[in-house]
Amino acid sequence: MTTFQVPQRMDFSQVAPKVFKAVLALDAAAREGLDPVLLELVQIRTAQINRCAYCIDYHTSDARKAGEREERIYQLSAWEESGLYTVKERAALALTEAMTRLPEGVSDEVWEEAAEEFGEKELAQLIALIFTANAWNRMNVTTRKTPGAL
Repeated sequence: MTTFQVPQRMDFSQVAPKVFKAVLALDAAAREGLDPVLLELVQIRTAQINRCAYCIDYHTSDARKAGEREERIYQLSAWEESGLYTVKERAALALTEAMTRLPEGVSDEVWEEAAEEFGEKELAQLIALIFTANAWNRMNVTTRKTPGAL
């Protein structure tokens, strides 16, 4: 089997190290207080929507390390039709979808579901995680960072 290698356009961390370090710091701050499995589900789903192969690869690996089951990773792209996710996870994934597909906006229904499942501080952390994941995706898709690339 022959695979196609998409050439990476730039190593962003080397070309813009201050920006890269700032996003790393934002990422670390956004993760505080969030369940590690939920965190990875949100990051995988964001990467799926944004078609970021690097981030899908990276976060599915981290999800496994956090104890996530294979079938939940496999069904994540169809989470709305799957019965494998908790009410809290579904609220987080709905917010992830809305924030990532921003032109559609975040409906009051999605907001209320998330606010019901997460305390205000945890919800703020979740929002930060989602916008940080989107920043990583946009950086990596634009520069064509590929799985396995350093």
